[in-house]
Amino acid sequence: MSAPDLDHILQTGLAFWASKTLLSAIEMEVFTELAKRPEDLETLSGRLGLHPRASRDFLDALVALHFLERHDGMYRNTPSTDFFLDKHKPSYVGGLLEMANLRLYPFWGSLTAALRTGLPQNESATGAADMFSTLYADPARLKGFLRAMTGISRGSNQTIASTFPWANYKTAADVGTAQGDLIVQVALANPHLACIGYDLPEVAPVFEEYVETNALASRVRFQPGNFFKDPMPSADVIMMGHILHDWNVDEKRVLIRKAFDALPQGGALIVYDAIIDDDRSKNAFGLLMSLNMLIETPGGFDYTGADCRTWMAEAGFRETRVQHLVGPDSMVIGIK
Repeated sequence: MSAPDLDHILQTGLAFWASKTLLSAIEMEVFTELAKRPEDLETLSGRLGLHPRASRDFLDALVALHFLERHDGMYRNTPSTDFFLDKHKPSYVGGLLEMANLRLYPFWGSLTAALRTGLPQNESATGAADMFSTLYADPARLKGFLRAMTGISRGSNQTIASTFPWANYKTAADVGTAQGDLIVQVALANPHLACIGYDLPEVAPVFEEYVETNALASRVRFQPGNFFKDPMPSADVIMMGHILHDWNVDEKRVLIRKAFDALPQGGALIVYDAIIDDDRSKNAFGLLMSLNMLIETPGGFDYTGADCRTWMAEAGFRETRVQHLVGPDSMVIGIK
């Protein structure tokens, strides 16, 4: 039996201190500012508009949390924050954290209510329009959200593009494509493929701009549609990245079955999310993401690889397997 550990309890119970410190730093563009050059306390505080009472503790807390470095009184980014949290770099993932700061942080304050009622605690809890309706009605917010999804998905997208046996296939479709980074990465790594990004019509301008930026307009096209109301696009491989966890179990089964129907014999379905380990004891991010789906959606939840393989088998897939991608993400592959 291990010894009692108060430090772990306090670190976790008060983890919101560190979380909000990082989120506020992103909101104030600390890392974007320091990507230009290292700065001393007075200069950096002035450029960020920090009050003298707060500035040293705030910046030194970021040092202690390993988000900044300080040498001879000069603050600078760490390699990780410089790469991932500078708004001017294509590797920026702060969009998701900006959304967490503005939306998720206050909503998670109602987690206890969600646990006791099973009901979302986001905008819909006060009778406002749900998150997706609000996003899709505002082109600027939608573009920011879709860019955020690209940021957190890039590593997994590139792994899928490089490790799946694409040489065996000629066409691919990304269902719920968002900005389109998954299908773009697949197309960039596999020049023989003809590709489709499938999503609601409102997504088209953001998707097409991103495809043009990557010089792929000749091989990657947008197909508008609602994946519950309309048929899925026909392709040798259909992909769903960070999509399935938004929906309840019956809706998950419907989407998998619709993908099965759209695939040819021998075709493949790739589903990826923060797949929970089958023992449900290791992928803490996946389990916490499932609680986030409780906060955000009427019925969404994250799931284990075994869960997804069962749903695929029920739909008729003859062969399934789970493959780890990067971080908490894994993909489940079904072969028709």
